[in-house]
Amino acid sequence: MGTTWTVKLVAPAPQLAPIRSSIDSELASLVAQMSTWEPDSNLSRFNRADADTWHALPDDLFTVLAFALELTRDTDGAYDPTVGPLVNLWGFGPDGAPRTQPPTPAQIAQASAHVGWRRIELDAAAHRARQPGGVFVDVSSLGPGYAVDRIAARLHEHGVENFLVELGGEMRAAGAKPDGSAWRVAVERPDGADAGAFELVVALDDLAAGSSGDYRVGFEHDGIRYSHTLDPRTGAPVTHGLAAVTVLAPTAMQADALAAALMVLGPERGWSFARERDIAAAFTQRTADGYERRLTPALEARRVP
Repeated sequence: MGTTWTVKLVAPAPQLAPIRSSIDSELASLVAQMSTWEPDSNLSRFNRADADTWHALPDDLFTVLAFALELTRDTDGAYDPTVGPLVNLWGFGPDGAPRTQPPTPAQIAQASAHVGWRRIELDAAAHRARQPGGVFVDVSSLGPGYAVDRIAARLHEHGVENFLVELGGEMRAAGAKPDGSAWRVAVERPDGADAGAFELVVALDDLAAGSSGDYRVGFEHDGIRYSHTLDPRTGAPVTHGLAAVTVLAPTAMQADALAAALMVLGPERGWSFARERDIAAAFTQRTADGYERRLTPALEARRVP
């Protein structure tokens, strides 16, 4: 997945080696299923498949894709797992070379012609998906979160009830720390102003946290920054002032995907979407005076004084 993972847990030392082996096995399985960077993964084979063909998907990949499409419907296409052709076009995917300038409107229109979540059909009973032709599915906006959930499941299988899992910035906690207190995580600011004294710390009481931001990956051209946060409805990076979103949810997959969706929806529509659904979210927005944060009531309730 191009990132790292860490697990903090309360368990006897003899258990650590088998737990580590179990986690490595789980992650290898997920990469083999849903990585767009591995040409032989199940997802890569689906993306290359002929038009109008049905393909049986492994359970994990089907679960992730089904959830992604459900969120796509809820956001009216602001979040869309078929955004892959645009991710590649803008130089952020496996099939696209890094860019130093934006693609042309004609190139964006050509790539956008292959984007559209309504083109994918799922057969829930048989865990199949139909490739209509030219659809490139990318689940990197929720795959890391799902991996965190699967690591958590493996830990429970080993009888570990107190842990904090982190993978690529997505987190999930269970139980408590050895001293009995809740697991606490700090939410960073894009400007690094939190260093040494984080102003937003939340408690993860059997909860997950996921974040999405536009300040780590992107490029600049003629004084304009183009981030990797793409709006599938326009075919281009978002242009609003929202810099980052952090979401708390029951699962890391939900938190991961919701953070990405809110980033695309933006500071106003995303805020309304989160408030209407009682989502615990922190919105970090650029202003003329720096960065400002807004917390939904559900997130404020989890804030550590």
